Amino acid sequence: MAQLQLASSARVELERRWLELTRVVLPSLAAERGWPVSADHCFQRILLDAVCGGRWYDSIAERPAYRAIDEQRLSAAVELAELVVGGEADLASLNAQSLRWRGKQL
Repeated sequence: MAQLQLASSARVELERRWLELTRVVLPSLAAERGWPVSADHCFQRILLDAVCGGRWYDSIAERPAYRAIDEQRLSAAVELAELVVGGEADLASLNAQSLRWRGKQL
């Protein structure tokens, strides 16, 4: 029973960090870094597409996606967001790939 509670609290922390990164941290860096997006839902799209290997809604049926996604992929999305914040992952490239998966031209 204690292990179930631990997993539950870990999940809650992942979701909290996801929302903090995509709603606050990344949007606050957008102008300074010259990113092509600045809205929270755009960061969420880009990161979720990256960890899903395509349009996130093709593999996550329920909304909101961050609650429906499995813990492993949510953790990967949070880690990727942290890499973007740290300058170790290129948001513009991730966005371009996300748009290609959606059939959109840059």
